Amino acid sequence: MPFSHHSHSGQFCKHASGTLEEVVLEAIQQNFQVFGLTEHVPRYRIEDLYPEEEGLTSTDLENQFNAFLAEANRLKQKYAPQIDLLVGLETEFISDLDLQRLHDFLGDVEYVVGSIHHVNSIPIDFDLATFQKALRYGTQIDTPENEAHEAFLCSYFNAQYELIREVKPEVIGHFDLCRLYTPSLQFSDFPAVQKLVERNIAEAVRYGALFEVNAAAFRKKWDTAYPGRDVVDLIMKHGGRFTLSDDSHGPHMVGQNYDRAAAYLKSVNVSELWFLQTAQEPNAAGRKIHSVRLDGCWWEHRFWDQRSK
Repeated sequence: MPFSHHSHSGQFCKHASGTLEEVVLEAIQQNFQVFGLTEHVPRYRIEDLYPEEEGLTSTDLENQFNAFLAEANRLKQKYAPQIDLLVGLETEFISDLDLQRLHDFLGDVEYVVGSIHHVNSIPIDFDLATFQKALRYGTQIDTPENEAHEAFLCSYFNAQYELIREVKPEVIGHFDLCRLYTPSLQFSDFPAVQKLVERNIAEAVRYGALFEVNAAAFRKKWDTAYPGRDVVDLIMKHGGRFTLSDDSHGPHMVGQNYDRAAAYLKSVNVSELWFLQTAQEPNAAGRKIHSVRLDGCWWEHRFWDQRSK
């Protein structure tokens, strides 16, 4: 598809590679028409920094993010004749401080990718050992695995709901990242969790959010994109709308696994795709950007023909 709403670069994200301009140039080379630049917002507590950020301070991360905003806006103007670059951010919600400070930047971006990467202040997508730590947080040694997992999932979806309600992100990022290491897990096996999943979907649909079909799951050894089939079915049940993201972490990942994402979309009968476009009137969150349906059958777009050559 000629758009992605979620990306990173090594210039402003320590676990990515390449410069932001290299990412943009690769998107142009691949004939993307709309491409979102969405680095992570700063984290504000030293204990929330990742190992690759050792030696940095929260002030350093704030300065880095402000530098991203300046560079993203420079590139937006420079390459406007070739591509529509959208300047956004990807959220963090580790503690209440993150949501409080997020408002410092909301006036500087065109849109928000609303993502959860932590449960009980512990990263869930860093590595398996850290995920297991988050999963067992607050449990006893003899707590059954299914009880621990239910509590973990409920914490994840409650945090996601708070983020959705507070910020109204235009794009819901990797909705089910909570099962990164357990892709076969079915939320329907946990009735309390299933209820929260549907609640979150309904709230995002209510104000018009897009749910990204995130191709990064394929490089994480999933056989689907995020979200999985069960969540896609629920989103369609509630009348939700889908967009595409590569969640690239460098120029070499731009458009990666889009062919598999397309096959997945067909397999779950997604017939419409939407993208973001700047607008004169504010949306439900007060930002001047709206979702637009891609004309025609998305799978017949020339973008796919170009990729098959």
